[in-house]
Amino acid sequence: MKKTNLNIVKIDKNKTLFNYEKKILIKELILNLKLGYYDFEKKKSQKVKFNLEVDYEDKKPTSDDDIKSIVNYGKLVKLIKRLTKNKHYNFLETLAEDVFDVLFKDKRIGKIMLQIEKMEILKNCTSVGIQVTKKRSHDKL
Repeated sequence: MKKTNLNIVKIDKNKTLFNYEKKILIKELILNLKLGYYDFEKKKSQKVKFNLEVDYEDKKPTSDDDIKSIVNYGKLVKLIKRLTKNKHYNFLETLAEDVFDVLFKDKRIGKIMLQIEKMEILKNCTSVGIQVTKKRSHDKL
């Protein structure tokens, strides 16, 4: 008979065995914004569509009684609306950077994929836009 060596591992109940990788999806958030470089774009609002994938990690499961235990998608939408409410952006890229800046204030967020599209700017296109992914660097500078 073969002898098996088994090691007994004690689990510290204060340590976690799992990491959760979570993703918030925000699809087709449509806002009327003054956005664009050209004079005609500065005079009239246009429909702009946002799609986001927000990745974050957690070391514990979500508590059904505590909204602070999640990254709240409603709060993310509210932050984007507040950011764009009274500011004119010439370029989608500068708008994207400001969206990143405000959302990355939540230290749990590690990566954001952001797609922004102008929906009414070019004939023969349903939309034109950009997609940018920004990832938090954990390297110390």
